[in-house]
Amino acid sequence: MGNSSFADAAAFRNAAATGQVGVDPDAAQGVLSKIRKGKDSIEALLRDAGSLAQPPRLGANPVGHAISAKFSDRAAGSGDSYAQALRNLYAEYDQAEQAILTAMSRYEDFDQSAAEPFTRHV
Repeated sequence: MGNSSFADAAAFRNAAATGQVGVDPDAAQGVLSKIRKGKDSIEALLRDAGSLAQPPRLGANPVGHAISAKFSDRAAGSGDSYAQALRNLYAEYDQAEQAILTAMSRYEDFDQSAAEPFTRHV
């Protein structure tokens, strides 16, 4: 995807998966809620993106037909289309959600290992 936010989310998730970072689940709930709300919004836009692919009526000539086809491809096709941009954004939200969930699951591990030196002597 080449997008730095996607790479940042992947790096964060990998750091959480390898035990390098953890996030307090209570503190992360607000962020997680916003991420999920963003994903829901993107899903709604993706459901409606197909309606943009209707070719506009630009006349019964070769130029009109070519521009009409190009417009419809750009709306719901691949590559630089609106729908592909939404799919990319959804993937970024999903990657961020997975990173937060992984970091939340690691928090308890961090908490226990930080307390271990103190509980051994009790």
